[in-house]
Amino acid sequence: MPSSRCGRSRGLLAGAVLCLLAGCASVPEASRDPRDPWEGYNRAMFQFNDTVDRAVLKPVAQGYERYTPDPVRTSVGNFFSNLGDVGILANDVLQWKFHEAAVDLTRLIMNTSFGLFGLLDVASPMGLDKNNEDFGQTLGRWGVPSGPYLVVPFRGPGTLRDAPAELVDGRIHPLYRYHEHPDQEALMALGLVDRRADLLSVERSLEGIGGDRYAAIRNAYLERRDYQVRDGAPSESDYDLLRELEAWDEE
Repeated sequence: MPSSRCGRSRGLLAGAVLCLLAGCASVPEASRDPRDPWEGYNRAMFQFNDTVDRAVLKPVAQGYERYTPDPVRTSVGNFFSNLGDVGILANDVLQWKFHEAAVDLTRLIMNTSFGLFGLLDVASPMGLDKNNEDFGQTLGRWGVPSGPYLVVPFRGPGTLRDAPAELVDGRIHPLYRYHEHPDQEALMALGLVDRRADLLSVERSLEGIGGDRYAAIRNAYLERRDYQVRDGAPSESDYDLLRELEAWDEE
């Protein structure tokens, strides 16, 4: 009996892997996008990630949100945000954004010292606004194209440029230097749950949106990443549209 169960489990696992490799998820004709040539695989992986999230991570995040006092959750979020400023500072420098680097360095010093190791955000009320940079954006600023859209297992939306770039950001993160300490895994788990809890409000706002959820998330992610790499500057297509509107106005 146990051997037959193991055989069925191996069969189901093999079937799931073959299904993913074959891109078995159906691809609606209306959602086809040249930025997403691997849509069959991505849809299957999107469904896999969503199933894992609903079964494990989301319930934990909901419990964390429900039973953890707001001041405690705010302090936890501030703590991990402060750690993230180390990577942001590094990418500021790599992009030659020296003014932003000075701001983020000052934030890091102020929040680490006067903010009790980042539990309090004392820098933002002083006008030192937090920037948002990562190595994927740095590569984009260097001219590296984003490449095809890619859904990463246990992670979510990405691109062929941004997904590997996260490995660099992970090496820069202070918790990576903390890898020999027994509390590292607990801190990483707490940071993951805290980030997932932050997304619950966003998820609630998206629940009323009908249509293709996969395509909506894909389009929002790609547009947001393009906006971040350009720092909000108009793209070439935006310039073309503006020129057409100006020409039409002149006529």
